[in-house]
Amino acid sequence: MRQQTTDEPPIYLPDPTRPPRPAPGCDVCEALDRQRAEAEAQDNISQATTCEIEMRRHPHEQPAAEPEEAPRRRKRR
Repeated sequence: MRQQTTDEPPIYLPDPTRPPRPAPGCDVCEALDRQRAEAEAQDNISQATTCEIEMRRHPHEQPAAEPEEAPRRRKRR
């Protein structure tokens, strides 16, 4: 049996052991990053981890536009 391959490039996943980088221009991410750094400086790893999780889950994409309303069908008589 032959091994099947594709021409797609490899997938690179972020290192989960490293703190996330704040999104450029995002005030929420910057505040969470400061809180994370302060928590690490105080050896509060639990709080630092909480900040990292919140930063990873914080949405940065614009919400999708609402779908256009479908045209209504005429009633049959």
